[in-house]
Amino acid sequence: MIVLPPGESEQIGQMNLTGLEQQILRMKQESAVQYRYDTIADLKFELTARGKIVEAARALYDSGVGFATFENSRCNQDYWVRLSNGGFQQRSDVTPAEAIRDIFRNGRKYDFECATAMVIVLYRGVMDVIGDQAFNTYFANLVLYDWKYDSDLRINSVSGAEAYPGDVVYFKNPDFDPSTPEWQGENGIVLPDGLYYGHGIGIVTADHIIRSLNLQRKPGSTTSAYMMDDVESLDFAYTQRLSNGVARIGASVYLLV
Repeated sequence: MIVLPPGESEQIGQMNLTGLEQQILRMKQESAVQYRYDTIADLKFELTARGKIVEAARALYDSGVGFATFENSRCNQDYWVRLSNGGFQQRSDVTPAEAIRDIFRNGRKYDFECATAMVIVLYRGVMDVIGDQAFNTYFANLVLYDWKYDSDLRINSVSGAEAYPGDVVYFKNPDFDPSTPEWQGENGIVLPDGLYYGHGIGIVTADHIIRSLNLQRKPGSTTSAYMMDDVESLDFAYTQRLSNGVARIGASVYLLV
């Protein structure tokens, strides 16, 4: 259930939404949980941002990027420098937006593991909703490595929360084969229609991800993989402040012009 102040709720039907945003809106409206927003603009921003994250997940899947462990990771050296730990450092002669966008444009030049893929998807979603200028200001000198990310990529982790398209969930494989530790679990971007994007597995159902992980268990194991109840969500309110062109960095206030 969506709760807005008096005078704001009447404007829901006047929002110009994409089909994907309308689908996410209906899911929240039909929930028994109350989701409160101060303004209709706050609700619209969240719907737009969630839609952009979903689009980014689908685009990364379509890009041709490969799955690899950190030891075997690979990147386009025109935009990134591969680090000794298998992570990628943005080159100083390109912008953060250009570097992220190249992953989607030249995906076949990249191989990385699933946590890095989730961060890349979130970066692209944020970039598409706040614009290149704000993204380049707040996300300078990017490093892609596991779940390490820029301090301005604010993510809230809530246990037992409802998951909506654009959120990240985790499928744990407690009895994974020690010879393939990369299959100890799978991060997944929540998509509409009961689907998830898991890098290295694809766009599939939760049951498919669980079955795939179960194939990577210790020999003789009967302990199934499962989806944990922790939900990672972008801090939409903070990200919205970035998009407005004014944000506080340290002790200074920066105005984008």
